[in-house]
Amino acid sequence: MPGVRGTAGRRALGRRFGWLWAAYAVSAYGTALGFGAFTLVAVEVLDAGPARVALLAAAGRAVGAVLAVPLGPWVEFRRKRPVMVATDLVRCAALLTVPAAYALGRLGYAHLLAVAVVVAAADIAFRAASGAYLRHLLPPGDLLAANSRFEATGWTATMTGPPVGGAAVALSGPVATVAANAVSHLLSALGIRAIGGTEPAPARPRAARPRAGDLLAGWHHILGHPVLRPLFLNALAVNGLIMASEPLLAVLLLRDLGLEPWQYGLVFALPCAGGLAGSRLAPRLVARYGRDAVLRASGWLRVCWPLGLAFIPAGVPGMVLFVALQLGLVTCCALFNPVLATYRLQHTDGGLVARTLAAWSVSAGLTIAALTAGWGLLAAATSPRTAVAAAGLLLLATPSLLPRATGRAGSPRRARRPRGRATH
Repeated sequence: MPGVRGTAGRRALGRRFGWLWAAYAVSAYGTALGFGAFTLVAVEVLDAGPARVALLAAAGRAVGAVLAVPLGPWVEFRRKRPVMVATDLVRCAALLTVPAAYALGRLGYAHLLAVAVVVAAADIAFRAASGAYLRHLLPPGDLLAANSRFEATGWTATMTGPPVGGAAVALSGPVATVAANAVSHLLSALGIRAIGGTEPAPARPRAARPRAGDLLAGWHHILGHPVLRPLFLNALAVNGLIMASEPLLAVLLLRDLGLEPWQYGLVFALPCAGGLAGSRLAPRLVARYGRDAVLRASGWLRVCWPLGLAFIPAGVPGMVLFVALQLGLVTCCALFNPVLATYRLQHTDGGLVARTLAAWSVSAGLTIAALTAGWGLLAAATSPRTAVAAAGLLLLATPSLLPRATGRAGSPRRARRPRGRATH
């Protein structure tokens, strides 16, 4: 039962959570195997430069986020497990078209872009449904433990997946990991189906059309909450600037510094040991020092590292420096993320969870897309190093957006009531 201590001293969160965790794990490992797959295909197969690589990442996220705007209410008013299964199957089908087109010699840039859009929209719907389902599945006191396990699993997958994916690319071609990622979503859907149990009925009949207030309810809740609002703005800025640098780092490492695909995967994989450590430490540090201290300390520390990525040299010294900087960044992010995710779930009404998570993801997607496009143009006009340095400098200012305090755990500050229809 949730909340009962297991023999290893960790919370035993129950069989149903175990299936949810297993489904997440297999999907996370598939995504990690396909880490940077579209970038690799664009660079190695389609000979795309920095601007086109950045456009692929930006346009896919932006259009996918726009298409996902009505998905928040759609997910809110439906049972969450069928939505999770459906979005897994959509991602599987979309990704499988890439190796199929490559085998037929018909893979093009527009095709990659279309798949990126579909996958981005499905990702947002899945995250909204899974967050709402997790809140239904576990009591509030177990959410931090659950989110920490998801975070640890994600970083463990990222640590092992890219090197294996790089080897698979070397042996089987640039689209092998895309196929593996597709299969992982199929296995995830099967795991979610195996959870079983009952789930509350939808908040309103399926035939009802969402109103304008339903579409905006997630944003009204976030922006009306005195703590979620600054955390939201901070997350948009930090994640947007970090992700805007990712395709430029790929170009810098693969083209300018001449790393092989397996080396590229390795330098991104090794620092993920810090993600595993940080996510496992998060519940202990919160218990000892408090939520506010962990959020502020990790929020400040995570922005100290990316500026150094602009100055990595070629060869082994550059790889070592890159790994060290990424290790610091990943460790701090892994401390921050589960605490934020738990606070967000605990301070959102049950009838608003899916819309809040969807609004958060849509905003993140649009922000990342805009910054990625802008940084791609900056890199094309200057160089990838200059663009990465600019992102690192701006990141140093983002901790000013962090709230001074979040209030006592379990006693959420009263936020302005959202205009959307909130059901309990």
